[in-house]
Order: sequence, then structure tokens, then C-alpha cells
Amino acid sequence: MTTSPLIQDRKPKAARREGHPGIALTVIAACQLMVVLDATIVNIALPHIQAALKFSTTDLTWVVSAYTLTFGGLLLLGGRAGDILGRRRVFMTGILLFTFASLLGGLAQEPWQLLAARALQGMGGAIASPTSLALITTTFPEGPARNRAFAVFAAVSAGGGAIGLLTGGMLTEWLDWRWVLFVNVPIGVLIAALTPRYINESERHPGRFDIAGALTSTAGMALLVYGFIRAAEDGWRDSLTIGSFGAALALLLAFAFVESRAREPITPLRMFADRNRSGTYVIMLSLAAAMFGMFFYIVLFVQNVLGYTPISSGVAFLPVTVAIVIGAGLSQRFLPVLGPKPFMLTGATLVATGLGWLTFISPDSSYVGGVLGPMLLFGFGMGLNFVTLTLTAVSGVAQHEAGAASGLLNATQQVGGSLGLSILTTVFGTASRDEAAKQVPKFLANGTAEQKAQFARTHQLPAPWGHELLAHGISTAFVPAAAMAVLALVTAAVVIRVRKSDLEALAGATGPAGG
Repeated sequence: MTTSPLIQDRKPKAARREGHPGIALTVIAACQLMVVLDATIVNIALPHIQAALKFSTTDLTWVVSAYTLTFGGLLLLGGRAGDILGRRRVFMTGILLFTFASLLGGLAQEPWQLLAARALQGMGGAIASPTSLALITTTFPEGPARNRAFAVFAAVSAGGGAIGLLTGGMLTEWLDWRWVLFVNVPIGVLIAALTPRYINESERHPGRFDIAGALTSTAGMALLVYGFIRAAEDGWRDSLTIGSFGAALALLLAFAFVESRAREPITPLRMFADRNRSGTYVIMLSLAAAMFGMFFYIVLFVQNVLGYTPISSGVAFLPVTVAIVIGAGLSQRFLPVLGPKPFMLTGATLVATGLGWLTFISPDSSYVGGVLGPMLLFGFGMGLNFVTLTLTAVSGVAQHEAGAASGLLNATQQVGGSLGLSILTTVFGTASRDEAAKQVPKFLANGTAEQKAQFARTHQLPAPWGHELLAHGISTAFVPAAAMAVLALVTAAVVIRVRKSDLEALAGATGPAGG
């Protein structure tokens, strides 16, 4: 699809707005914060969402995946839309879509309604998020002002996860789980109202929308995730399970074909020609797959087994955020000296060790003895990798393709997280069914009449049998999570090769201009 000559030639008439840069930056940062924290703010509310809308544990993963799949799958298309149609216009469209979807999600009465709203949220985030970063270059002149704006944007992106955990806990405990979605509505409306007044429109550039590439990749990954989740509940021989895997393969092959022929592909396949960049994408895919699963299942464990309140759960995850920040700071400081490989190897080793430790989790595990230590190792290892992978992904890339390279890394993180969570859910479902065969007879032999009546109504085993069931499923799910981290470690050891020129490029990328 090409733009018309009228659209190509139209340029913004307003001059750069210099009068209120603080308000402009606040608007841009608020958008990024809203999109980033929405991935974690909902996590803390998951047990309450499950109880309210009667999700099974396996189906509950769709509350996360519906958002991340559409967000990751359409992220590159959203960035392209901003270039072609005007970044401010696209930014506002994304914000309004995200806000409307948040309202629908908060009003959901059935599981499918919430999942549809979460997918719509992901679409809005994919449109707004890449455009918000690009708007900094439109709004702030090159130099110290732009560098400060980039620094604020980066800080908001890094801290959004922690803010989401705490905010999600407070809203869920003090109000209701629906407010983790409703809270976006007034913020989104305010951002949309202030944007035309304080944000510059960008010049439009001619280009094509790779709609076929975006749709085939997103649909293919969605069907792949559905296949794994379906297998968790109905087994690998189920006809819909087999059919979804077959359709996913066909769509992903079609995606590769479309991208190889497209004049302006959404995913330039030449990005994978460099071994360092390809290795970086594999490492990010593997680590993100483990990370999403860790957050999902530990939230269930600390609330449903340890009995933590939503606020206590949010606080319990703060050490992970601190560890990530420390690891990221160390890697950014010493990356130009040591190069990326030591950080990739050390980080992946720590992540694998932490996840391996979590395979020993049980109903008798305490937070300090069984959860905190593994999470600190995991967080520090992820922190060592985040900056490293980002800079390695753009090292050696032509300036006009740097956005595509970094955007593809971000998309890989989101899609990899969805895929990894679905794989862990398959293992969780199988292990839970096997453990249920052991726990149900024990319950029927030793449970009280009141407990048996409750089980007949809810089909949920009460404690301690239910705790045994959940803990066994979670500990088993961390086995493939640890294997994913080992894959990242092996990829870093075998694939990544760094030259002196790469180190020089990385040294330049970590300077102020690098943002």
C-alpha cells in the first residue's frame, strides 16, 4: 500500500514548539509508562481475574499473551505508520485505541471479552510506543535537550515494570482488579487532549505498509501459542491442537515468503545475515521466553500458595527490578571495555541458575528461602543482558536501519515471551494432570464434607492438596524455562563473535548521543 501524493507532500506547518518542553516530555513519557507498566500491572491481578471470570490456569496465560502477541507482532508496523502518516497523528490514534480497549477490559464480564480487549490494547500499544520515542526527535532539538529527554524516556521504560507491580497491587487490593485497566482511561484521555497542543507533527515520508507481513507473522505466532495452550488442556493428539500447529507453520512460511519478496518488508531478512545480530535475536527470544513464564508463575505461587496479598506480591517483586537496574548499569559502564560476550555469558548463566533453583519450589518453600534468591540471580542476569543485547543488535547497522534492528529486537522480546509462556503452560498442564491423579484420591480419603462440597462446586482442590498440585506444576514448568536460558548461554558462547571495530561502535553507542 502506498501513500497518495497529497499525503507524501504534506508537511507540518507548525514550527517546533519551544515554549513548553517539560509538558511535551511529560506527555511522551506518560504514554511510554502506560504501555510499559501494563505488562506488569495486570500480572499482580491475575489470581483475582482468574477467580472473577472463572479462567483455568492454562487459559489465564492468554491474559498476558493476548497483549504481548499483538504488541510484538504489530510493533514494527506501528513505527512504519508513524513515518508515513505523521507521528503525532499515529501517536494519538494509538493512545485512543489503547484507552478504549482498557475501558472495555475493565467492563469485561466473560473471559473472551477480556482477551479481546487485551489484544486491542496490544494493538494500541504497538501503534503508540514506537512513535512516542520518535516524537522526541520531532519535539526536541539535537543536543543536551534531546539527550535529557532520551534519558527520561529510558528511565521511565526501566522503572515502568516496578511501578506496574506496586500500582497493580494497590489497585487490586484497595479497589478491584478492574481498576488495573480502568486506571489507563483518565491518563489516556489526558494524553490525547494535550498532544495536539504541545507535540509537533512530523514530516511524512513516502513508503509502503507491509500489511501482509504483519498479519501473517502475528496470526502465525498466535496459532502457535494457541496450539501449545490447547495441548496443555486437551493433549497433543487433539485435532484442534494438530490443526493449529499446521496452520501456524503455513502462516509463518507465508510470512517468510512475503518478506523475501516485499519492496519494504516489515522484517528485513537481511538483518539476520550478520551472525552477531542473529545470535542476539535468539538470545533475546530465549531469555524473554523464560522471563514471562517466571513472572506469571511466581505471582500465582506467592498469592495462591504463600497467601500474599496483591500489595505484598508487588513488593515481593521489587528486588528483581533492583537487580535488573544494577546489572544494566554495570553492563553499560564496562561494555566498551570488555565487549558484549562476557555479559551475555555471565547473564545467561545467572538466569539459568536462578530458574534451575526454582525447579525445587514446593508448598513448604518460603519467600526468602525459596523465591528471593532465585529471583535476584535471575534479575541480575537479565540486567546484564538488556543493554548488551540492545547495543549489539544495532552494532554495524547502517544509521537508516538502526530503528528496524532495535525494533525487531523489541518485537522478538514480546513474541518470545508469549511463545515461552505457552510452552511452560503446556508443561504445567501436563504435570498438573499427573499430580491431580495422586492428590484427588488423598483428598477424597481425608477431606472434610465441607471441603468435598466446595470441590464439587469449584473443581478446585483446597489446601493442602491444592497447594501440592499447584507447586508441582510450577516447579516442573521451570524446567523448560531453565532450558531456554541454557539455549541463550550456548548461543552466546558459540555464535557471538566480536571484533575490535564492534567494540568501538559500542563505545560510541553508550555515549550521550546514544540516548
